[in-house]
Amino acid sequence: MYDNITGIILSGGKSTRMGENKSLLKIGNKSIIESVRDLMQSLFPNVILITNNPEEYQFLGLKIFEDIFFSMGPLAGIHSGLTYSSTAKNFVISCDIPLMTAQMINYIVSYKTDKLITIAKADGFIQQLCGVYDKECIPYALEILSDKINFDEKNPKQKKRGCKVLGLINVVGAEIINAEIVPFYKKNIFFNMNKKEDFNFIKNSLEYNL
Repeated sequence: MYDNITGIILSGGKSTRMGENKSLLKIGNKSIIESVRDLMQSLFPNVILITNNPEEYQFLGLKIFEDIFFSMGPLAGIHSGLTYSSTAKNFVISCDIPLMTAQMINYIVSYKTDKLITIAKADGFIQQLCGVYDKECIPYALEILSDKINFDEKNPKQKKRGCKVLGLINVVGAEIINAEIVPFYKKNIFFNMNKKEDFNFIKNSLEYNL
């Protein structure tokens, strides 16, 4: 286990495309977020959850914290997780990536780099919600989030959008590793679940491997 790394689970999305809380959907007797929690706890002795609905997740038995910047997207969740974390190094994962494996997390965590962020590229995308984020990212995230608030206040008619993690990556820089070259890589390992058909795909994938 990684005693010097905090595991941070993000569950701040509104699940609008799913129509219900996607993290609480069950496959067998276990919810999606329970599967993610169990995976994280198998690697990190300290795991925390960032959510704006803490009452829904008390059953997980985790330390739960809310966003410091409310309703501002995944960057706000990462900022809050890093703020409440007690370690310099942190592994962040979204609650809707249930096909992730311990092997892949180990690979990302163990990758040698001096960058503050380590994430993977796979399936044609930079997988920004499954990677290592150092506490030193906090002031950069804070500046981006604060600038967004100031921008909205000065432009009240501007449609509000959550701050994207790519903004932080562009400012801080990141080690972007090719996850597809490792022998244990499986297609869709980073697949994130947003719609009903996504859940059916995840369900079929997990049940096949039971």
